[in-house]
Amino acid sequence: MKIQNIIKIVSAIIGFLAAFFLLRIIGTGDDDIKMAATMGDFGTISPLVELARIVLFITIAVTLLFTLRGLFSDPAKLKKAGISIGLFVVVIFISYVLSDGVETPLKDGEVLSANGSKWVGTGIRTFYILSVIAIGLMVLSGASKIFKK
Repeated sequence: MKIQNIIKIVSAIIGFLAAFFLLRIIGTGDDDIKMAATMGDFGTISPLVELARIVLFITIAVTLLFTLRGLFSDPAKLKKAGISIGLFVVVIFISYVLSDGVETPLKDGEVLSANGSKWVGTGIRTFYILSVIAIGLMVLSGASKIFKK
């Protein structure tokens, strides 16, 4: 059996289940669902939510599987991916070194640790560095196209 046939069968099963759960929710009605939810009964909505989670995990697994299979099938792609990941780690390291960690009180009364604060700063600085790099590369690409003409 071909992989396309398996995918079609699994997609059809997921589609029928989703349609069944949706029709069940529509048939129950908003008021009944809200009333049941106030008493802690989420039995009408839970199957559709679980189905969505299953579809999400299947999508993630299939994406990772085919991505890794594609990377390991071509050494040039694997080398480029390794270099890109290495450069990304360097940007994160630079951001981490440049960030400060200060204990910060939060609105709910808890305290963000100095290490947590440093990682938040790292994320923000990483975003800024990658944004500047992306903008610089776009400008450089545009300029090189202009000067080639």
